[in-house]
Amino acid sequence: MNASPRASHASLNGKAIWCVIAVFAVALVAFIAYKAMIRTAPEPVPEKSAPVPKSSMNADEPAIRYPVTQQLEEKPLPALDVSDATMRNALAELLHENTLIEIFELQHFVRRVVATIDNLPRTKVATTLLPVKPAAGQFIVTGKDHLSVGTNNAARYERYANVVDAVDTQKLIAVYVHFYPLFQQAYQELGYPKGYFNDRLIEVIDHLLATPEVREPLNLVQPKVQYLFADPTLESRSAGQKLLLRVGHENAALIKAKLREIRSEILRHVPQRH
Repeated sequence: MNASPRASHASLNGKAIWCVIAVFAVALVAFIAYKAMIRTAPEPVPEKSAPVPKSSMNADEPAIRYPVTQQLEEKPLPALDVSDATMRNALAELLHENTLIEIFELQHFVRRVVATIDNLPRTKVATTLLPVKPAAGQFIVTGKDHLSVGTNNAARYERYANVVDAVDTQKLIAVYVHFYPLFQQAYQELGYPKGYFNDRLIEVIDHLLATPEVREPLNLVQPKVQYLFADPTLESRSAGQKLLLRVGHENAALIKAKLREIRSEILRHVPQRH
């Protein structure tokens, strides 16, 4: 018998498959911006993600590992502060209006994408900055005395996984490279004035690919209101890895395959070191 949870949990509340959509959004945003160049009045800056503890930041910033090389631009890029209308109008041309409304959080979209990607390897993610909306329905739990993630829970994420699987990786990464300065600016605004977003993106992709393969169903415990993974080694995983565990084995396999393609394609744009 399936039972829906009475309250959501920050790490197990089915906040959609935004962990992967966020990674793809790096390229998707560029594709959207490429379709239209519309300038509007500047918009307020959204709240930032939690600052990185000083102990985890090296005073001597490391050298850039994966530099993005760009060609001379024929047209100026849209300013970051006025990029929302460009993306909204372009998305309206690419997607059905209902899909647009159901999936995306369009305000401050570039900043949402960058902040979410930066947060995925951490234990918590700023849910107010997610670039996409939650999947429909509630997180499905089965059992009474012995709880586990419901087998039907993965179906809630199939739509997202199929969209991810169908993306043309080469085209997406080509436009990501074209519009890279927007993502770099948003990343520096998070508190990394000497940081390099493409390095962070590769790091996060590698982190997600390291998500362990586990036997299903995944057992849960409910010590209070919140659901937790019964296996403490899984519960201690990052927010991004727990999301990949939650979407189901088949969806996770599609997502990981696409992440490998994205990583490979990004590295094709990185100059070889001699």
